[in-house]
Amino acid sequence: MASIIESGWLCLTTHFNDFQLACLGSFFLHESVFFLSGLPFIFLERAGWLSKYKIQTKNNSPAAQEKCITRLLLYHFGVNLPVMLVSYPVFKYMGMQTSLPLPPWKIVLTQIIFYFILEDFIFYWGHRVLHTKWLYKHVHSVHHEYATPFGLTSEYAHPAEILFLGFATIFGPAITGPHLITLWLWMVLRVLETVEAHCGYHFPWSLSNFLPLYGGSDFHDYHHRLLYTKSGNYSSTFTYMDWVFGTDKGYRRLKALKNGGVEDCSKQM
Repeated sequence: MASIIESGWLCLTTHFNDFQLACLGSFFLHESVFFLSGLPFIFLERAGWLSKYKIQTKNNSPAAQEKCITRLLLYHFGVNLPVMLVSYPVFKYMGMQTSLPLPPWKIVLTQIIFYFILEDFIFYWGHRVLHTKWLYKHVHSVHHEYATPFGLTSEYAHPAEILFLGFATIFGPAITGPHLITLWLWMVLRVLETVEAHCGYHFPWSLSNFLPLYGGSDFHDYHHRLLYTKSGNYSSTFTYMDWVFGTDKGYRRLKALKNGGVEDCSKQM
């Protein structure tokens, strides 16, 4: 398997230079993963399939869905792509590599875990700041236009927010100078996670049912359907920051009530 991946990587690096791979390749990979993972939830909602797993009964109108897609294309080409182009010298300066051999899986795994931990910490505080009155009104309210989120709304946000919270995602790789394939893997995992968190469905096979402290769609959907001053659940992938600072108490109480744990819930209040 390793030899197949290395052969494919050698083919890429032979036909494309570092700039093309790091900027245009990353952009194409992001767009492919994002839309291929997010679009199915639009079709599920329109067709009414798997509705028993839908968290909210309300559906978005086709016009609202189309508005989201149109704005996303504008944001991606007008904000994301230029940021990738501008960031290239920084990543090269910090030691990003594209050559063979590919990094050992232990190094890749260690870096990815580090990125998740660091991103969760930075994202939590950035997201919490965005829920202060002025920033919510002028910036973050754009993302909350969709009280019933679907996969593609994960990246529907004000351009200032895209830059502000995007910093949390790229900071880890920027300071460690990983191999490009590690950066791509991190980007794919992060995109899949945020699409799942906004998908609007909680399936029996959802990761939050098996992975401790993983937020997922049920956790983040609660954040979208409450008023900004009372929502909580500010975490990105894992929920330890909300647990430490008590900003998930409302969500935990609701879960306890739904599960019939009224007595346990009253003890926490």
